[in-house]
This record gives sequence, C-alpha cells and structure tokens, in this order.
Amino acid sequence: MDSPTWAGDPVNLGGLMSQNGDDPEQRQQASEADAMAATFRASEHQHIRYNPLQDEWVLVSAHRMKRPWQGQVEPQLLKTVPRYDPLNPLCPGATRANGEVNPHYDSTFLFDNDFPALQPDAPDPGPSDHPLFRAEAARGVCKVMCFHPWSDVTLPLMSVPEIRAVIDAWASVTEDLGAQYPWVQIFENKGAMMGCSNPHPHCQVWASSFLPDIAQREERSQQNYHSQHGEPLLLEYGRQELLRKERLVLSSEHWLVLVPFWAVWPFQTLLLPRRHVRRLPELTPAERDDLASIMKKLLTKYDNLFETSFPYSMGWHGAPTGLKTGAAYDHWQLHAHYYPPLLRSATVRKFMVGYEMLAQAQRDLTPEQAAERLRALPEVHYCLAKKDKETAAVA
Repeated sequence: MDSPTWAGDPVNLGGLMSQNGDDPEQRQQASEADAMAATFRASEHQHIRYNPLQDEWVLVSAHRMKRPWQGQVEPQLLKTVPRYDPLNPLCPGATRANGEVNPHYDSTFLFDNDFPALQPDAPDPGPSDHPLFRAEAARGVCKVMCFHPWSDVTLPLMSVPEIRAVIDAWASVTEDLGAQYPWVQIFENKGAMMGCSNPHPHCQVWASSFLPDIAQREERSQQNYHSQHGEPLLLEYGRQELLRKERLVLSSEHWLVLVPFWAVWPFQTLLLPRRHVRRLPELTPAERDDLASIMKKLLTKYDNLFETSFPYSMGWHGAPTGLKTGAAYDHWQLHAHYYPPLLRSATVRKFMVGYEMLAQAQRDLTPEQAAERLRALPEVHYCLAKKDKETAAVA
C-alpha cells in the first residue's frame, strides 16, 4: 500500500493570499522545514505506522496521554461470580434456551450455538441485477466452547494443564470444521466491555463458506511478501522483534508475545510461534504445552496491569482450510491477536469512534511504551498474591 498523501503536499488555493500577504504554499513549506529540524521522538511526536499484515496505517499520538480524562468511566466489575449457577446456560447440567441439557462436563465442552450467525443450509441469494447490489451465499456453523466447568475462573486463573486442554480442543475443532469450510474463526470476547454477556469462561467458533475480509487482507499481504522475499512475513517479523526487543513482552522456547509495531489497541499483543506453523492442528505436544504456559503468563500480566479481570477480544488466524487445506499456503504463519480496550485504568477505555471510523485507526501511547509496561508486570496473578499476603498475615 502506498504511503498516504501528507498534509504538507501543495494545495491549490485559487491564487488566494493571506491577509498579511504570505503565500500559503510558502508558509506550509516553512512549517514543514521547522518540523524537520526538530528531533523526532516516537513518544512525543505524532506519526503514522504501516501494518504490513493487513495493509493499513495507524496514527500514533502518544502526547495525547497527557490530556486529562473527562469522558466516560466504566462501572466497576462484579467482585464475585458464583462458581455454579443452575440458571446459567453455560454451566454443567444447566438447561439452555433450546431445551437441551448440558452434560456434567469437567473440562472443555463444545456445543452448537443456540443462536448461530451462520447456518449450513441457507439458500443462495441468486444473481444480482446491478453491480452496486451484490450478494453472495454465506453458509457455515457456529459453536460455543466452554473452557472450564466453573464460572468464577478465567484463563489466567486456570492451571497450565487446563489451558492445554483448551488448546487441544481448539486444534481439534479447527481440524473437524476445517475439513468442510475454508475458514474457521476461533475467538473469545472476555468481559462485558467487549460485549460478553456471560461471565462463564468460554469462546466461540464460527466456520464459514467464505474468507472474511480480514482473512482476505492477511492472505494477500502474506502471499505478496512471500513472493517478494521468499519467506513468511510473520516468521521474519518475529525474528526481527526478538532481535530488537523494544516491543517484546514474553518469549519462550517455542513462542513470542509482542506488542506489534502497528498496534491499534492500547495494549494489543500478537502471539507467534517461533517456527513456521500454518494452522493450530500442526502444533507439536511440546509447542502446545509451551503455548499454555505463555498464555497464562500473558493473561496474568493483563489482569495485573490494572488489577482487574482484563477485558479483550482475541482470535486465532491460520491458513485457510476446507478444500484449500492441501493448497500451498507456505506464506501463512499461525498467530493470535489480542485486542484489549482498557487505556488508563480498569474503568477508562479506548473508544474507536469519530476519526477511527471515518479516517483510520489512532492510538494514544506508543507500542514500545505499552510493551515496557507489560514486561514490567509480575507473572503471579494479583488475586493469588493478595491471598498469599493475607495467609502470611494470619500465620
């Protein structure tokens, strides 16, 4: 994608002069010269960064963090969630809206979404009578996956073996649905701030007969990079971030967690395998164990940042599946995106409105600043640390 036209490009003002007689074009050029004379600091000066994975730009305006906040403040989260509620449709043994009764599961539990956005037997819209009014068939299935039988836990509070069971279930459902559909989207919306209406730990899986927009952009970008450079874009990107260490949050034998150079959300992270992996089912047992461990560390850091159950939307992206599974997708690298909305505290979030909806994404602190804050956080969950202190005080 070409760099956008800068505001300093010459503009024809119809020969109009300012009241003091200055030429607007000369005045603009003088302003640009002054700006070039200053020493650029990413933490002080606005700039735009390119996202090569999704072929888009983000405006970074870190100086805006100095402004006082007078906007919306979110309500405090519920302090306690009942471990078991027979009326909660995600709990073991509970009755769901369609009348089905959940089994008394003790690990993960996968079932068909009672209100799916995609169904396997939807009719075809048929041909369009005008190119401005196109519609195409959309078929698929939607599932819900519970991570744990208890409602009062989240992934960072689960054990590493319990998280490993979730990873195995993710890989299994990707393989099963991927046998028929070209795209299997696993995603988790955590917290009411991200639209989650049920606190029970769970995610969703949508398999579709089409490649969604973001998947198409990532497909094009990774294919183009591989054609030009002979290796996967995200594999090289991970190596570069490991060398630079500016935005690295966590690293392990098999995985990297970093705040991407082009991050949009305040504490957005990217989770990458260190070797070339195209899809979740391809992960080895050792990589799955290591993934469970590094996920627990990352999500613990998130919770520790503002000492709250950190909201986010996350999802896995891997090479297309279905009939495309056997195709040459060596340009793809498996990865997970984490998009958390919190900006300043547990009750102040980043809103994607106005400029973001009408122009392009904008963020209020640099990815380097976000990574530094996340790196510095402990890997012991604040809730467990408080319990240990209370126990020690009693003893």
